[in-house]
Amino acid sequence: MSASPYAALFEPVKIGPVTAPSRFYQVPHCSGMGHLRPQADAAMRGMKAAGGWGVVCNQETEIHPTSDLSPYPEGRLWDRDDIPALRLMTDAIHAHGALAGIELAHNGAHAANLMTRAPVLAPSEASIETLYPKQARMMDRTDICNLRAWHRQAAINAREAGFDIIYVYAGHEMVLPQHFMLPRLNQRSDEYGGSLENRVRLARELLEETKGAVGDTCAVAFRFAVDEMAGGGGMEAGGEGLEVIKMLADLPDLWDVNVSGWQNDSVTTRFQPEDGYQNSYIAAVKDITQRPVVGVGRLTSPDLMLSMVQKGIVDFIGAARPSIADPFLPAKIRDGRVEEIRECIGCNICVSSDTHAIPIRCTQNPTMGEEWRRGWHPEEIEPVEASGGALVIGAGPAGLECAMQLARRGMDVTLADAGEGMGGRVAREGTLSGLGAWTRVMEHRLHDLRQRGNVQIFTQSRLDADQVAELGLPHVFVATGARWRRDGVGRRHLEAFPVDAAMPILTPDDIMDGAAPPNGPVVIYDDEQIYMGGVLALHLAEAGRDVTLITPAAIVSPWTQMTLEQERVQRGLIAAGVRTCTGRTMAQIGAGACTTHGIYGEAERTHDCSSVVMVTGRARDTALYDALMAMREEGKIALETLQLIGDAAQPGLIADAVYSGHAAARALGQDPGAVEAAFFRREMTALS
Repeated sequence: MSASPYAALFEPVKIGPVTAPSRFYQVPHCSGMGHLRPQADAAMRGMKAAGGWGVVCNQETEIHPTSDLSPYPEGRLWDRDDIPALRLMTDAIHAHGALAGIELAHNGAHAANLMTRAPVLAPSEASIETLYPKQARMMDRTDICNLRAWHRQAAINAREAGFDIIYVYAGHEMVLPQHFMLPRLNQRSDEYGGSLENRVRLARELLEETKGAVGDTCAVAFRFAVDEMAGGGGMEAGGEGLEVIKMLADLPDLWDVNVSGWQNDSVTTRFQPEDGYQNSYIAAVKDITQRPVVGVGRLTSPDLMLSMVQKGIVDFIGAARPSIADPFLPAKIRDGRVEEIRECIGCNICVSSDTHAIPIRCTQNPTMGEEWRRGWHPEEIEPVEASGGALVIGAGPAGLECAMQLARRGMDVTLADAGEGMGGRVAREGTLSGLGAWTRVMEHRLHDLRQRGNVQIFTQSRLDADQVAELGLPHVFVATGARWRRDGVGRRHLEAFPVDAAMPILTPDDIMDGAAPPNGPVVIYDDEQIYMGGVLALHLAEAGRDVTLITPAAIVSPWTQMTLEQERVQRGLIAAGVRTCTGRTMAQIGAGACTTHGIYGEAERTHDCSSVVMVTGRARDTALYDALMAMREEGKIALETLQLIGDAAQPGLIADAVYSGHAAARALGQDPGAVEAAFFRREMTALS
């Protein structure tokens, strides 16, 4: 048997006084669980360790009440009372032979201290980052001495909690050690301001003191943003960023190097499709330090990973989002099952969970965040006890996931779709500008289904209720999706508004089906306000069309703030020549123009156009389901299961559709009461 071509990725690597069992390194990332849901967080991190990640880190962990990130449930290590909750995590990670890392953080003016009401600290006087009427005060020497003491004590407590790697964190423009380094945030004139050496002083002191406190037993890592990707307006890898690395070269036991802010470190495939996109920023680090280096860049290809190690760019393959999409990515590479990897699509649904302060979610991996609450495993599912076969109608994201999981449970599955191809909205949205990587959702599931002997797949197979009855399958799942409305009913307009029949009205479905608006100016009316309006505006502008995007929202595609994309969306539309009219709602659509008025009473405005694309609400396609329900109630069809899933049940994100299909497949054969009880499982705060 030949050796694995990726054997080098599974070599142990020494990090100071500890040794990682492989080069797979889950860098710190938020989970939306943190100190509020420690059992759920521990179960999720433990699953990563079970999947072969040699190092599994937690997330930014508050070290003191003056760094209170409420309402966001990040990690917390204010004092020894937080140790037992964190011990749950380290025990879960160690159970699978991995090292556990903790990212200690004081967030300075990034933390609003809304719960503790403690004073906000910063290098210089400044408004806090959160839109809240509060300013940060400039730290005096006593504050700096206190910070150093808090960090040292947190490191000692982290060691007691069982962590093997303890971070000093200076990245993502979120924490004080980095804030002190950046001249625009640090206007001090004392020994902590002015020269780069002075601005790096705090980071050096924290590294030295952390090593002094725990360095004989724990590794000390330094997470550093080498480039702000702001050109000469910020720290650059070719300038001060590299100088910082030279100053601190061998002080930490490990360098975790990336770019900042978070919107750059976690840029979506919509704006950066290239995996390993950070390599050019971090390539010089290993020429300076003798310490191991970990880097990220949405790494999913084992060939690219191996190349990065062989070229001496990194020692560890760092990942946050790829480890979320597939916690068992390392195990699949180790076992020669590369084709089974669920590749991250770079949609940042995981990020949106954190920005919504809810448990982490993933489009590719519907079990993410459900390891403890529902007991779901990303690779394991119990065999089904239900009799007979299953019919899944609709091969969009919900139908594909449902069919795949039913087949994995041992069911004979028939998957039928009315279209010529598979994938539903995933395949169709994947044709739009920037969304090509989203087709990985379809490709992964189709590959799995096509390997299974208990699955039959039919395209161009539109079924009616009588045909479903003729098939005689006892378990039917209807995933017929939803279609975009063209009557204007959406988020702000709950009723249709006047439309002249002479004006061509198109929907996103029309554009995705290949229809081109008539020649002349195109108005996109975005009353959905999620992502589709901005995507279509750029898509049509790149095709050479004259586009105006009108929305009642104050900014374009406001929901994309949750995925760290909004600024890129708006800048991109401006660069593409798209006119944007925000804060305006549609009054009526005439034969050659539409009329809008400002949502705050501004005067009406006429917009000449030859067509209008309505991005508003979606109408569920439930006709087949309704017909089957009627036949069932009349006793004309015997169905043990009849369930509506995906967008046909509730239009939402692709992630919601995948989850819906997955949950339906898992629930088959289970006691309905037990399924319902899972909704009620939550972590309760003990009263004492």
